[in-house]
Amino acid sequence: MALVYDPTKHDIEIVHAQFNRLLNELIKGSINRNTFQSWEVELMLDIQACDFGDIPQKEMLKRYQKAVQRAYDKGVKMPMKLSEYISSLKSRRIAAAVESGEEAVHQIAI
Repeated sequence: MALVYDPTKHDIEIVHAQFNRLLNELIKGSINRNTFQSWEVELMLDIQACDFGDIPQKEMLKRYQKAVQRAYDKGVKMPMKLSEYISSLKSRRIAAAVESGEEAVHQIAI
């Protein structure tokens, strides 16, 4: 389930700046605050529940942050969850494998 944008609660640019701050803190491995927006808590719980496969967590978070930036540039108001990003990666890889005729489509990893 995607995070929901509520114009009465969220300013798009502030949300984007807060998202980048949160991801930069997670990538560095040190969060220096104890107050979070509810959507930030949802993102952190989602990140904690995700399986990164063979990709190091920092690398995956950097890729995720870039994907959210691209979506923001296209007009998306709230960041997607990491689980949604990983799911989209898997879907694209499966589609590419089917297109190229590979047999073991179901075993494709991130």
